[in-house]
Amino acid sequence: MAVVQKQRASGFAGAGLGLAVLSAGTFGTSGTFADSLIKAGWSPAAAVTVRISLSALFLTIPALISLRGRWALLRRDARRVAAYGLIAVAGCQLFYFNALQSIPVGVALLLEYLGSVLVVGWVWLRHGERPRWLTVLGSVAAIAGLVMVLNLTGSTHVNPIGVMWGLLAACGLAVYFVLSASGTPAEADGGGGGEPLPPIAMAWGAMCVGAAALAVLGATGALPLHAKATDVSLLNMRVSWIVPVLGLSLIAAVIAYVAGIGAARRLGAKLASFIGMTEVLFAILFAWLALSQLPTPIQFVGGVFILTGIALVRAGERSPTPATADDAEVNPAQPREPDRV
Repeated sequence: MAVVQKQRASGFAGAGLGLAVLSAGTFGTSGTFADSLIKAGWSPAAAVTVRISLSALFLTIPALISLRGRWALLRRDARRVAAYGLIAVAGCQLFYFNALQSIPVGVALLLEYLGSVLVVGWVWLRHGERPRWLTVLGSVAAIAGLVMVLNLTGSTHVNPIGVMWGLLAACGLAVYFVLSASGTPAEADGGGGGEPLPPIAMAWGAMCVGAAALAVLGATGALPLHAKATDVSLLNMRVSWIVPVLGLSLIAAVIAYVAGIGAARRLGAKLASFIGMTEVLFAILFAWLALSQLPTPIQFVGGVFILTGIALVRAGERSPTPATADDAEVNPAQPREPDRV
């Protein structure tokens, strides 16, 4: 029986790992698709609005099927879905796309993924757990990496406005991981072990909320919504604007968000955010292939420092206490519960 439980736990974690990598890879394409639209005359708000609206449309039928006979789950999680849509979906994307107007894709994404450190900080404040020495060391390494990514020690100046948007995107990303992991069965119904809202339904509801909010802001003139139905430059070719729009909606949103929610529920917010850092590598690769953007050597080293720092932070947070170690010896086959957030 213990062997079976261990195999199930391993398979559960393996599925979470696969979903996390899939989510990171598909999210990594968003900067490339968005950059091609923005350089063709699209406003960041217009790109985000179209992306979210089409994503909601594509997810409608699958979401309705997943909610058949279970609409109470959506009503129960209405506030969580609304916060997810406004902050983790609309806000995070809008901040990130605004950052792309003045800084390269790779730098913007490295700034955004400092949100992983914010996740660790949130869990610490939420539970009052003092960070271990590995966590402190990792934070120092991440800050040092940030200095190098911003090239503060070099002659090249990075636009501070772009940096500000990138850091705001980091806050939105932290909310994304925290709320994605908060839909686990153990936390549903206030920790009573109720049925969780399906990831497809959660992503669909959030997309609807985010699209509606951006549409209202655009209609009132608070957000500049302008787009051009012209060919754009992508992968060193001229293609129809429909190509990056579909890429943003289907690849970098529908697949990315659904897979990301599923991964965070299996792995927990902190571990999912750490694995999600591989999005940086995917994005830099895609930006190099499609946009000929590659960080300078010092910025590349800074990115390595940030990744190393976040790995150390995660290792510090996962270091077992004596009680935890004893429990693991008593029941080593017990599946790991997602981080409570």
